[in-house]
Amino acid sequence: MSKNIIRPYGDTLNDGKMQISFALPVSADAFGKEAARLLLIQMGFDDAEITGMRDLREGFTHFIAYAVTSAGIDTSKIKVKVVETPVMDMEATDAYISEHLGRKITVVGACIESDAHTVGIDAIMNMKGYNHRFGLERYHGFNAINMGAQVPSEELLARARAEKADVILVSQVVTQKNIHIKNLTRLIELAEAEGLRHKMLFICGGPRISHELAIELGYDAGFGTGTYSTDVASFVAITLAKQLT
Repeated sequence: MSKNIIRPYGDTLNDGKMQISFALPVSADAFGKEAARLLLIQMGFDDAEITGMRDLREGFTHFIAYAVTSAGIDTSKIKVKVVETPVMDMEATDAYISEHLGRKITVVGACIESDAHTVGIDAIMNMKGYNHRFGLERYHGFNAINMGAQVPSEELLARARAEKADVILVSQVVTQKNIHIKNLTRLIELAEAEGLRHKMLFICGGPRISHELAIELGYDAGFGTGTYSTDVASFVAITLAKQLT
């Protein structure tokens, strides 16, 4: 095997063993267990073994399985889009804004439409922040306006226009049936219709958001799991400063 080809790891390197979790509309018995095993075989897995099942009621069962795949990935051919701006701490970011912009940056953020989960937007914007990283409200260089949850896109854009915002920051945690993509797409379409899209930075974040997806949807950047206020603040400060040069 080429040194660039990798496969899942179970007991030994590149043995192809995987743990798989899924649900099926079957009973939690020998029949359901065999249905789950046969499904894995038809998907191309070898040595499929159902090691656990739990009755979800109403005719559904959740399965845990172990199986082996022969598929591998050539890591030398992987290309991804990521945010490439360097990450500064709060003090360095404030100093950078003071030196390169000479004014506060106004950020208006919200969880839009039906999404009621504020954990993401709060981690970035609230003063206490998350995991030893203060939110934008603590920065001297930011005027952070957190509109909270279930904010209609029209209201977010209206507030951003009224505040003469530099940045709109959107969090989407709920992802069932790709509702996050629909909501994010609609916001951009409204911003374009109102002539706001190129007057501010549009940034989105959430557990299923990547920078690549954000760019595809028309945003300037996307921040997913494992990113913090320092990542967002640094990107905003550096990007806005570059626009002045």
